[in-house]
Amino acid sequence: MTDTDILRKQLLELVDGRGAHMPFDAAVADFPAEAINRRPPNVPYTPWHLLEHIRIAQWDILDYMRNRAYIAPNWPEEYWPARDATATPEQFAATVAAFKADRAALHDLVADPATDLLAAIPGTPGHTVLREVRLLGDHNAYHIGEFAILRQVMGTWPAGRAE
Repeated sequence: MTDTDILRKQLLELVDGRGAHMPFDAAVADFPAEAINRRPPNVPYTPWHLLEHIRIAQWDILDYMRNRAYIAPNWPEEYWPARDATATPEQFAATVAAFKADRAALHDLVADPATDLLAAIPGTPGHTVLREVRLLGDHNAYHIGEFAILRQVMGTWPAGRAE
């Protein structure tokens, strides 16, 4: 196994949410529909807002890596839903499904042996796939952990869940 193979394997573990943090699928499993638009105490956003932010940021980084005509969304307004936006259970499910689809596309990009993890992405200031995946892994792990804590505070984990 080459150094590149080892690096690619470790990046795939990060993309797939394996390691020292809670995986996305476990964090969102069995989330109660009645709580998707509820604001936890002292938090200015809802669980759906947070998941939508994670989805948007992941899509943005994936687009940044693949699209040479990339234009960055405006920060912060285009990285978060409007504060008063609400979601239906179907929209919540669509957010989760879109995150998973983009994560699968990111996985495929990183797994592809033709992807040079260390080469600068054309049109960027020297950013590499390695840098972008690391950035995305940090962002996702942070906010997925935050989502899990919100669930604890809100009491939205399923009954009998092992802690």
